[in-house]
Amino acid sequence: MSTADLVIAGGGPAGLATAIQARLLGLDVVVLDPGTPPIDKACGEGLMPDGAEVLSSLGVDLDGIENRPFRGVRYVDGNLRAEGRFPGAPGLGIRRTVLHGALSDRAAEVGADLRWGCRVSGLAEGGFTTDGGTVAGRWLVGADGRTSRVRKWAGLDGRRAKRRRVGLRRHYAIEPWSDLVEVFWRDGCEAYTTPVGDRLVGVAMLSAGQMSDFDELLAGFPELHKRLLGAPVASTDRGAGPLEQRCRRVTSGRLALVGDAAGYLDAITGEGLALAFHQAGAVVEAIARGDLAPYRSAHRRIVRYPTAVTRLLLEVERRPVLRRRVMCSLAKDSTLMSRFLALKMRRNGPRLLGPGGLLPLGVAVLRG
Repeated sequence: MSTADLVIAGGGPAGLATAIQARLLGLDVVVLDPGTPPIDKACGEGLMPDGAEVLSSLGVDLDGIENRPFRGVRYVDGNLRAEGRFPGAPGLGIRRTVLHGALSDRAAEVGADLRWGCRVSGLAEGGFTTDGGTVAGRWLVGADGRTSRVRKWAGLDGRRAKRRRVGLRRHYAIEPWSDLVEVFWRDGCEAYTTPVGDRLVGVAMLSAGQMSDFDELLAGFPELHKRLLGAPVASTDRGAGPLEQRCRRVTSGRLALVGDAAGYLDAITGEGLALAFHQAGAVVEAIARGDLAPYRSAHRRIVRYPTAVTRLLLEVERRPVLRRRVMCSLAKDSTLMSRFLALKMRRNGPRLLGPGGLLPLGVAVLRG
């Protein structure tokens, strides 16, 4: 039985990005996944500018495939509006299936051994067990998503989250009305619209509690409901939840977790794909050095700001009065929203609560 340099359980965007990075460094890579490309999943489908830059650096060819740039984010809460635009390159709206197809094509192009239809059934000494036997690797990566079985097998699961949030996604065949991702807020639910094609818009609902009917949730956003009235539904509804999944550590011996498998807080900031791509590069760099300790440090650094912003937004979501105060502050000062976006993309340096971080927004809310 031959031993690969790296075996990855999970052939989604996180696993494929890891495989591409590893092959570009000359490592032998095997990817195991029970599905067949292109694989769909409930996803907001908005890739932040830093994530789009990583995608480009991997050599993923997006020419000729459906996607749509977006220039920033707009928050809508009743009659309040606040928007911020990215200072440089745009983000990218792209269907999950389109992105997965492009990543799998690139992984095959660079020589990754992609074993589709291969179900991983357990974690063995120095490899993963499958229906066809053990696939051995000097290094192992679990990239099997938010409800990762690899995380569980490795004993890395954290405590169960107390609060339940769920997501639901649908597409509409309609020309995008904005070059921004729009987030509509109301008590207990948010609706996200992302342009993903010239005549295709993705709509994702995030709410507390049990999974709900999409049309019932949409009716709670009159402005969005009116805009989508009569537009053909272009996909099957897909849901996910509970969203939060905790992870005690991101490594164990020669095994590392990447992407949602490494822990997931919430989809409220829409950064899952960008974070996964950054983690893929960090874990491959650590493997090339022969030591996963740098990946643990890099992972903490990668998720630090986005996690802080996510926790802030979840507090805002839970407290309607606070949400309105934040929205009023963002609507009054357009620079606050742009700073907020920069913080989400880890572009404000090390001082999370300093003048370039959350401090200006906090001061504005208190004054409001």
